[in-house]
Amino acid sequence: MPENDEDIALVPEPQTWNKKIVKMLYKALAQGDTETIVRLVAADLEYWYHGPPQCQHMMKILTGESRHTEFKFKPRSIMATGELVITEGWDRLKAYWVHVWTLNKEGMIIQFREYFDTWLTVLLRASETGDEFPVWQTDPLERLHRSLPDLVLAI
Repeated sequence: MPENDEDIALVPEPQTWNKKIVKMLYKALAQGDTETIVRLVAADLEYWYHGPPQCQHMMKILTGESRHTEFKFKPRSIMATGELVITEGWDRLKAYWVHVWTLNKEGMIIQFREYFDTWLTVLLRASETGDEFPVWQTDPLERLHRSLPDLVLAI
């Protein structure tokens, strides 16, 4: 616990920690570091997928069904808001993906939403008013290359 104002400045925001944890996960996946993966991801991870059935690459990697060499997830952008970390990546015109990771207060990844070849908008709903504010949207340049189904995620 911080003891004074100077210590408080050294304690990162939860979003900063969460973003760092997700970056550590992608690095561990790339290196095949199962020890780190097990340490970062809850054993009872809640998983949700939207996209073509043959593109559930991340779940296959997390369950050990396939190796990270079959499909490489290299995030092009990472954004954190509260307990969520949103990553986005693409492999030229072959595949476009968005991952939404939810972390608990201890920094454990407890939920994973994977969107493949989907145009995604994330809205943050204010609990007091019910108003919704866009916090993240698929890279508009990706939309120029092909037609993607639209999906809105309200959090």
